[in-house]
Amino acid sequence: MAPSAPGKRAQVLDGKALAARLETGLKAEVADLKRRFGKAPGLTVILVGDDPASAVYVKRKVEACGRVGIVSREVRLPATVSEDELVGLVEGLNRDADVNGILVQVPLPPHIHKARVLHAVQPYKDVDAFHPESVGHALIGDETMAPCTPQGVLLLLDAAGVQLAGAEVVVINHSNLIGKPLAALLINRDATVTVCHKQTKDLKAHTRRADVVVTATGVPGLLTGDHLRDGAVVVDVGITRGADGKLHGDCDDSVWSKASWVTPVPGGVGPMTIAVLLQNTVRSFKRKMGILPAPL
Repeated sequence: MAPSAPGKRAQVLDGKALAARLETGLKAEVADLKRRFGKAPGLTVILVGDDPASAVYVKRKVEACGRVGIVSREVRLPATVSEDELVGLVEGLNRDADVNGILVQVPLPPHIHKARVLHAVQPYKDVDAFHPESVGHALIGDETMAPCTPQGVLLLLDAAGVQLAGAEVVVINHSNLIGKPLAALLINRDATVTVCHKQTKDLKAHTRRADVVVTATGVPGLLTGDHLRDGAVVVDVGITRGADGKLHGDCDDSVWSKASWVTPVPGGVGPMTIAVLLQNTVRSFKRKMGILPAPL
């Protein structure tokens, strides 16, 4: 990758713009499916409690469904709902022929075991791709219903023309939702992947040799220009609301003068996560209608 010119800021890896282009394509696809089958794909989103951030995320997802023609339904439950009641609701939605995707917004209240609820979603309706079976399919190369944020990261890298085959990629996150599935998807593309986390002894030793760095720690300013080789591509998945009331990523401003491409926060990975959610909902519908093959 070409090094950044002296004094030049990195190019913006614009997730908002790419998501808008993907939505345009999905809108046409959904309209065609509705003409062919008499109905549109359907997504049900479950929101438990009154967490303000979760409410904002759900609102954005529902609005995005509306823009492309997906039929969305929002189910709001009190924070006191029991785990059994929530699982029962999910099981009912599994049986509902008009529901192609089920999304349970996290975090959930402390008395509810998140894993039990997320695993209750049938894999063929698991548009978040959190179920172990969904993750397993992505691991072996079937990315039809790939985890939303990792897949969104890859679409951004594709849009920038980043060649992943043979590239050195460092992922600073080892969670089940981002780091682990992203590492698997990168390996599917023949990248050489290093996964770092808070126990990593010398972060710079890893990031300075990377062609691509993906950071998702929620620690503002964690990644600086000194962590990077000249011309590296940086994808910032971290998001934290600072004392100034603004949203911040993991990257210090010095990253922009060292890298060739950087995702902004907000406006980078967030819109892409929602775009992939819409893609997965459409693909679930197409699988049901026999347009796409069922997973092996």
